[in-house]
This record gives sequence, C-alpha cells and structure tokens, in this order.
Amino acid sequence: MNFDFSLVTDSIPKMLVGVGLTFQLMFLSAIIGLVLAVVLLLMRLSGKWYLGWPAQVFIYVFRGTPILVQIFIIYYGLPQFEAVRDSIFWPILREPFGSAVLALSLNTGAYVSEILRGGVLGVDRGVLEAAKALGLSARQKFIYITAPIATRLAIPAYSNDFISLMKATSLASTITLMDMTGIARTIVAKTFAPYEIFISLAIIYMIFTFIIQKAFGRFERYMSKYVNP
Repeated sequence: MNFDFSLVTDSIPKMLVGVGLTFQLMFLSAIIGLVLAVVLLLMRLSGKWYLGWPAQVFIYVFRGTPILVQIFIIYYGLPQFEAVRDSIFWPILREPFGSAVLALSLNTGAYVSEILRGGVLGVDRGVLEAAKALGLSARQKFIYITAPIATRLAIPAYSNDFISLMKATSLASTITLMDMTGIARTIVAKTFAPYEIFISLAIIYMIFTFIIQKAFGRFERYMSKYVNP
C-alpha cells in the first residue's frame, strides 16, 4: 500500500474550512457547559436534598451514557414529542447545530461540575478556618477564598475535559454538520482514501490539542504565581 502524501497536503486546507464550525461548537458548548456546571455545583453544595439529588441524577445520566447516544436522542428523539415541537426551544432543536451544542453542553456540564466539586473539596480546611476566624461570612469565604483556590486546583482536569470536548465536536458530523470531520468524510467518499484523509485530520486535531495544552499551562502558571516560587 502506497501512502499518498500529496493527498494529505491537498486535503488539510479543505478540512480547515470547517475549523470555524468546530470552534463554534467547542466554545459555545464550553461556555454553556461551564455555567451549567456551576449551577450543578451550587445545587450539590446547597445541603438541600431537593437540589442535591436532581443534580446528582443529572450528572450520573450524562456521565454514564455515550455522548453520541445523547446527540442522537436530542436530534432524532426529542422532535418525536409534540410538546417539544410546540415549545419555544423548537427553532433551536430542529437544527443540527443547536442540537449538537445542547448535547455537548449538557455532557461537558456534568463532567465539569464534578471537576469543580473536586476543586472545592480540595481546599485546605485550615484556610477556611482562618477565613472564619477573620469574620468572613459563608458567602464571602466561598467567593474570595474557596472559588479562587478551587479554580486553580481544577485547571489541570478542566483542560483535559476541554480537549475532550474539542474532540467530541467531531461527532456532530453524524447529524450532517460540516465541521472538519464532516468535510473529511465527504473527501473520503470522493477519493476512497480514508487512510490519508483521517491521518490528515488527526494531525490537525493534534496541533489544536497542543495549542490548547500550552494555553491552559500558561493560565495555570498565572493562577499559581503566588503559590509556586
């Protein structure tokens, strides 16, 4: 089997046409998922069972099922219900882009919530006791002490989840979205050269992964500038 390097160099620029859609899916889902994760975290930390249990069930469901299944349920399953088609959310759910963003947001929200919870639980109790001795209220302790420390502790795990989210956007191609993976699949259908095309796609994703890792590494060093000498 001969490897066609010219096909690799020709296909990469074509696939990069879909990078805009890939980034839209990634950043929109990351922002919405982060907001959802904070809400779920606060529900878990509230101490109220009627808030904590729904949050735990949500997290269990979306962490316990494959993201591809979630995309299919939202895009193909929800439109089966008349109540959904009559709701204000139908303009979003009837489009593959909206369905993909919703599925990715719900999935990453469940994972990030647990990442943030781990960061909160990792805050040294001695620091919290010192804050209490200074007369800070529970709200002030959370905002000024717990949140910054928990954020720093959660950055490494969150960077991994962000990279996983970027790779998960490729699944949006299964519901007709022409992101980088969707374009790659169309090129394969024309050239019958899946080996070269998908290696080219893998190279693109590895480059983006490297850039994201470096960006989060710089952010982590910034957040730790008063910790590490």
